[in-house]
Amino acid sequence: MNELEKYTEKTFDDIMHVENGVEFWYARELMPVLQYSNWQNFEKIINKSIIACENSNFNANYHFIDVSKMVAIGSGAYRKQKDYKLSRYACYLIAQNGDSRKSVIALAQTYFAIQTRRQELSEIEYNNLSETEKRFYQRNLTKKGNHSLNQIAKNVGVKNFDKFHNEGYKGLYNGETANDIAKRKCLRYREDILDNMGSEELAANLFRITQTESKLKRENIQGENNANKTHYNIGKNIREVIAKNGGVMPENLPTPEKSLKQIEKERKSSLIKK
Repeated sequence: MNELEKYTEKTFDDIMHVENGVEFWYARELMPVLQYSNWQNFEKIINKSIIACENSNFNANYHFIDVSKMVAIGSGAYRKQKDYKLSRYACYLIAQNGDSRKSVIALAQTYFAIQTRRQELSEIEYNNLSETEKRFYQRNLTKKGNHSLNQIAKNVGVKNFDKFHNEGYKGLYNGETANDIAKRKCLRYREDILDNMGSEELAANLFRITQTESKLKRENIQGENNANKTHYNIGKNIREVIAKNGGVMPENLPTPEKSLKQIEKERKSSLIKK
């Protein structure tokens, strides 16, 4: 197997953490993904990246947060273990300063560069993106939004997350559940419906996600039933706004010919061939 085939964007998504809506990565978790086995060697890359960050007139303390802790080493003894909470930009700098001979480093450079850029897009820049680029941009935001929403939902008492998310879909899609949407789009079993939406449909779902999270927090809603009802009502309200503005109902929007997963696979295959 080609070394690059072992890694995808999901590899980096899997070790991503979200705290108060802010993404970060732990250096200790990023290290093995970038194929470094020795902390001393990896810390040299981190230190070079900190200098690069400061030379770019950014506050390194914001992007490289020291979260060192004491760990047990046996017989009641402890030692300090160095670690950092890294911003997406910090990860990008680490990838830039990493060993370019490693195949995964090139993938990391691309991943963190694109994701960092997505966060900086202005409205004008967004409008200049192709439909596929808009889909990737919106899909990335819905991933982060759903992750954050799940944390809030869990805190207010939600246990059946499938039902919770289906309530939101039912409100937005006039009673359709996730399975109903998948069937209408003629998707394969367990294929992600969000990966098979255009940018406009993704944007409507992103609005549903962010508004539900906001209402759950703002009104301190508690209990699974109340959370489900809130998600349904938010979806329904967004549907009413679309109708009022003469927009196309989400279930009537076209399904793209290719899923984002398929596009990613094709891009990766092309990169491997090169």
